[in-house]
Amino acid sequence: MINIPSTFRISFRALKVNKMRSALTMLGIIIGVAAVITMLAVGTGASRKISEQISSIGSNLIMVLPGATTSGGVRMGAGTQSTLTIGDADAIQKECNAVSDVAPVLSGVAQVVYGHQNWSTGITGTTPSMLIVRDWPLASGRSFTDRDVRSATKVCLLGQTVVDGLFGDTDPIGQVVRIKKVPFIVIGVLAIKGQSPHGQDQDDSIYVPVTTAQKKLFGTPFPGMVRIIMVKAKSSEALAPAEKQINDLLRQRHHIGQKQESDFTVRNLTQIMETAEQSAKVMTLLLGAIASISLLVGGIGIMNIMLVSVTERTREIGIRMAVGAKTWDIRLQFIVEAVTLSLIGGIAGIVLGISGSKGLTILTDWSTTVSPVAILLSFGFSGLVGVFFGFYPAYKASLLDPIDALRYE
Repeated sequence: MINIPSTFRISFRALKVNKMRSALTMLGIIIGVAAVITMLAVGTGASRKISEQISSIGSNLIMVLPGATTSGGVRMGAGTQSTLTIGDADAIQKECNAVSDVAPVLSGVAQVVYGHQNWSTGITGTTPSMLIVRDWPLASGRSFTDRDVRSATKVCLLGQTVVDGLFGDTDPIGQVVRIKKVPFIVIGVLAIKGQSPHGQDQDDSIYVPVTTAQKKLFGTPFPGMVRIIMVKAKSSEALAPAEKQINDLLRQRHHIGQKQESDFTVRNLTQIMETAEQSAKVMTLLLGAIASISLLVGGIGIMNIMLVSVTERTREIGIRMAVGAKTWDIRLQFIVEAVTLSLIGGIAGIVLGISGSKGLTILTDWSTTVSPVAILLSFGFSGLVGVFFGFYPAYKASLLDPIDALRYE
């Protein structure tokens, strides 16, 4: 019967005798585990950042862009021709049953002045539905209404970046700002959104009624023109039906024949962002796989040292066998030594990996997320490395002939 406690004592005693060798042997495992945890933390942090940015844009989003012009046989790209109107947005809202909310957009950049402060920012003319489409709540105040849109009222909602730039600690509600020298009353402040997936500050913006933007700020080549129509589908399952309904409706409204090319483009923004998120996940797995090679290198180091240890301790093995140690006693002794090296190295690697991830966030402002799953996987894998690479030296030691081992010099 294998004496487990005795085997562990002998194994630990052997590791303590060669402390420097044991420490150097563990170094490969320490670096491997730390690399895996850090790389997975970087990848997971990137995926979470993308998820947050996707959520900040809104859910189940579809964007309808104006069509493309063709000049000299060369297609100029989407958005080079003004083909969308507020009437198109109203029709989508009324006739597409897979759609929940629609918000037309007419945007531009303008200088905004309050007192002695001025700020250049993006101005978005839209309808009250925009806050629903974008899942964007108000931090204070109220939104403009459909009546404000019909009357082209000079009211506005400010993003937090604009508030900080113009007002500082002053409450902006009820104050008057000038956009392109036109006075607007601030009626609300939008909640903080943060950066978009393209790195733009979504809070550096001002929202006004779309009719106000058309008549008093930017003007339009023809009445009712808008640059984009943002659509929110009723659910993720309704995205595909909503796209088809929008395409069919706008082709009919724009009198486009079956063989003619559409003068608009419908894009499923959610699918685009999900693709980006999936790419980030693949990157995480790739980084983890690359880092795990360090663990294999550490395992090979353990096997080499254990083989050297078997050779050095041949006489000791012979004495143990002579006094009654069985084959599995010898095997277990060396496996325990290898696994102990791996697990201690794994614990040190976990500490180093977590510290490295936190340090990376502090030094580079890169978002990292240390996952408990990554820690457990790294620790478990380090233990398996010890068993795998420790088995052959243990097996070799157990096959030694006791008489030859006792004669070994």
